[in-house]
Amino acid sequence: MSHDHWVPPPVLLTVDLVILTLRESCLHVLLIERGIEPYQGTLALPGGFLGHEKEDLVTAAHRELAEEAGLGPDQLHLEQLGVYGAPDRDPRGRVVSAAYLAIAPRLPEPVAGTDASRACWTSAEQALSGDVQLAFDHEQILTDGIDRAREKLERSALATAFCGPTFTISELQDVYEAVWGVPLDARNFYRKVQSVDGFIVPAGPSRKTDGGRPARLFRPGPRTTLHPPMIRPLSQADRETA
Repeated sequence: MSHDHWVPPPVLLTVDLVILTLRESCLHVLLIERGIEPYQGTLALPGGFLGHEKEDLVTAAHRELAEEAGLGPDQLHLEQLGVYGAPDRDPRGRVVSAAYLAIAPRLPEPVAGTDASRACWTSAEQALSGDVQLAFDHEQILTDGIDRAREKLERSALATAFCGPTFTISELQDVYEAVWGVPLDARNFYRKVQSVDGFIVPAGPSRKTDGGRPARLFRPGPRTTLHPPMIRPLSQADRETA
């Protein structure tokens, strides 16, 4: 075909958001119930089309999050997760989505907005159990987002943000177990945490535990990247498919 007659293909652009937090020691994802077609009444990740041709992608992502779930930009730092562009991913035509990820502690209850009938925190395990139908290719996007979050805990000090100002190593272990979805050996975890210089530092007097024994308190150290990394052990399901 002559380049003189080339016409750019009609492609629409959207943003989708994987927002993760810990609630009751379990990893949860923010889902909305779609109030419009396609997939009206189905659960989906928050997101939508760019508002206008000059709107920046990250700006669009924060706008959609505010409109669909009532979460403001000061509550979340978004990082790009990936681009999803399978030809049949959206029945409205050729739609490419730029997906963003945020994992943050102590996020509030969401408030449904314009295109959403409701917004809710759903356990990640339930959202990916197969019992919940997610719109479009959002199951794949969510799976990729959780994998990225698990990697972030391996190589960054993110886990300490989900603890209080001071915490026990057992409480830090609870964060890793919730995000990774696997039980950890307490002594092995203690040894690994202590081997990363500057990850956590002692924080004064001990705290009595439920068993009555004192537990040492720590606070986040100056290190933001972990070397050596905290490698996630394989789950039973991973071992069966390896």
